[in-house]
Amino acid sequence: MSADNKQKTALMHIVGCGTPTPTPERFGSCLVLDLDGQRLMFDCGPGSTYKMVRMGLPPTSISHLFFTHHHYDHNVDYPCFLLCRWDHEREGIPRLKVYGAPPTARLTERLVGEKGAFVDDWHARIAHPASQEVYAARGGRVPRPKPAFDVDEIKAGDRVETGTAVVTVGQAVHLQPMMGCLAYRVDWAGGAIVITGDTGRHDEVVKLAKEAAALVVNVWDHQENMSKALASGFCGTLDAAEMAAAAGVDSLVVTHQGPNLSRPGSREKAIADMAGIFKGRIVYGEEFMTLEI
Repeated sequence: MSADNKQKTALMHIVGCGTPTPTPERFGSCLVLDLDGQRLMFDCGPGSTYKMVRMGLPPTSISHLFFTHHHYDHNVDYPCFLLCRWDHEREGIPRLKVYGAPPTARLTERLVGEKGAFVDDWHARIAHPASQEVYAARGGRVPRPKPAFDVDEIKAGDRVETGTAVVTVGQAVHLQPMMGCLAYRVDWAGGAIVITGDTGRHDEVVKLAKEAAALVVNVWDHQENMSKALASGFCGTLDAAEMAAAAGVDSLVVTHQGPNLSRPGSREKAIADMAGIFKGRIVYGEEFMTLEI
């Protein structure tokens, strides 16, 4: 990367930072990292497409989508995002690149492939004169291509070069062996950020996050409320703080908060408890928040 293209800070847009339980304030998971104009998306939970547009992030501006795992609170808006991005593509917009553990490829095919759930939708948009006219008015060229995306299934230890960053795939500990669960470290010219998705406390996450600018981690509840089963796949407040302290990160960004953690008074206790262990910046994530990293 040339010196002229170096970006010392990144913008992280918190699109969704909730759980499978919908609340008026938060529902599902989605983050967008903006690096020198290139936008990398992590997960695609409920309402992600709509919420991104509200934040000024059109689907066509996303170049890469990374899935941490395939629970519905992390992927249920995937067909909406794919179809919306394809429908508004025009010449010069690069093909979306999608990464995740299996069954990312199978899921994509079953949604938008030739025998997928939404095949009737995109066939009509390609073939009907009214749809062709709308597409051409948006700058598209008829005949329009069918939906096509570059989908790669990845595993811990893999690396993806995006053009402005290098994404290293790490191991999260969530609901194995039923589901593959990944974490990501994004290194760019100005630093690094680690996005865990859902994970319990894990040495591999600490290694992945060493000396990063920020660790973005799910925090389900206060530590005293975390049963052994919960702690095997989710972080409590002190789990997150101790991982951030051990990794030596500058900032701890709390996302995917359980409903109890977000209640008035409960949130303040969570921040105070974490601050007793981690001495860096603590950000209690909210949807529609944009952070400079």
